[in-house]
Amino acid sequence: MRPRRALVLPLVLAALAATGSAHAAATARVAALQVGLYSHGLYRGPIDGIAGPATRRAVRRLQLRARIAVDGVPGPQTRRALGRFGRHPFGSRPLRRGRIGWDVAALQFELAAHGFPSGALDGILGARTDAALRRFQKWSAVRVDGVAGRGTFAALAAPPPRPTLRLSWPIQPASVGSPFGPRGDRFHSGIDLVAPKGTPVYAARGGKVVWADWAEGGWGFLVVVDHGDGERTWYAHLSRIDVRKGVWLDVGVRIGAVGATGDATGPHLHFEVRVRGASVDPLLALP
Repeated sequence: MRPRRALVLPLVLAALAATGSAHAAATARVAALQVGLYSHGLYRGPIDGIAGPATRRAVRRLQLRARIAVDGVPGPQTRRALGRFGRHPFGSRPLRRGRIGWDVAALQFELAAHGFPSGALDGILGARTDAALRRFQKWSAVRVDGVAGRGTFAALAAPPPRPTLRLSWPIQPASVGSPFGPRGDRFHSGIDLVAPKGTPVYAARGGKVVWADWAEGGWGFLVVVDHGDGERTWYAHLSRIDVRKGVWLDVGVRIGAVGATGDATGPHLHFEVRVRGASVDPLLALP
């Protein structure tokens, strides 16, 4: 099916203003700028949407290389110097698989911020971004067609989801080694709790175990607990699992032990909270 051409920028801007999320849009623009600078080998910091000193230095290096005014401001000439990664403002065209550009990088950042990360933030709408886009469309109850158009942009203008249930720490004491959010050129969908191998891991809230097995995709030994209201907690990289799928648990019941299985460089618990499939910051639900 051919995507509808009549779109989107005025509608997107109006939706952003209506929801009070202009700051989020600005953050996506900075993230798109960072992706463009990264593609030219000028920026190696995190794609975090924050216009800090490293981003401004990279802009000046690009301007110097392009022989334009060196002022650290990413204006039209600077955008042109980025080539294909500086083209197409976010919301100016429908986005589908195969698209490349500034707007794709902004889309990837917005999807991640709304709980649907798609791997590397690289400004290229490939298979993983297409899959994340479709998951977000389903989550947002808009047409699931893999084309970011009017409905998708309007949904992205809404605030990101938040946890609705209170949780307990799954490890005591807990030390956060890597927080939720941007990490390098990717987006970390949970928090990493650093602890020695074998440290007991406990259910953060009562619920039903819906997964207790090895999981592909780098998770290693994984337990997932459904707490109702569309909310689940994920416990990954375990060295052992002490529960079975289908059992009901109370808060504080031991479900396994810290390990480094799957894609892990050292012992820690990757702890994730999902609301109807969208990853949210677990620290918002923890005391």
